Amino acid sequence: MIKVLLKDITELEVDAIVNAANEYLFHGGGVAKAIATKGGRAIIEESNEYIKKHGKLKVTDVIATSAGNLKARYVLHAVGPRGTKPKLLEKTIINIFEKAKELKINTIALPAISCGVFGFDKALGTKIIVEVCKRYEKDFKEIILATIDEEVYNYFNKWLNSVH
Repeated sequence: MIKVLLKDITELEVDAIVNAANEYLFHGGGVAKAIATKGGRAIIEESNEYIKKHGKLKVTDVIATSAGNLKARYVLHAVGPRGTKPKLLEKTIINIFEKAKELKINTIALPAISCGVFGFDKALGTKIIVEVCKRYEKDFKEIILATIDEEVYNYFNKWLNSVH
């Protein structure tokens, strides 16, 4: 089941929430900052440790950390593209779901990856995200598309309710 919520992703009780991350896992703004602020030091420390050990991430990479003080068990940090690059966004969303399957996650919440400060066109970005979610819907008990942006919320609902 896919649900769209106009809600802060950090408040959701799911197996994993997805962070719209940057290559250095620096939690400086947007969803990343909210996750680090509410999740606490553990997320920041695990992120820093990963970068120290493996180097910076590439676009489409997805890594998992604990969720610290959040209600989720994991945070999946996904690096989406900067600008409107449809194939890279699609690959990022696919990689999120593949990592979630690897971790045996049943419930997952995603934001509109790349559709904020990374500047991906919101209409196209949300369409791609919903299309990939539909492909993976059977593999998860619940997929939640969470946003605090009303425009993104409306796009998510539009694409989810459109017939292909």
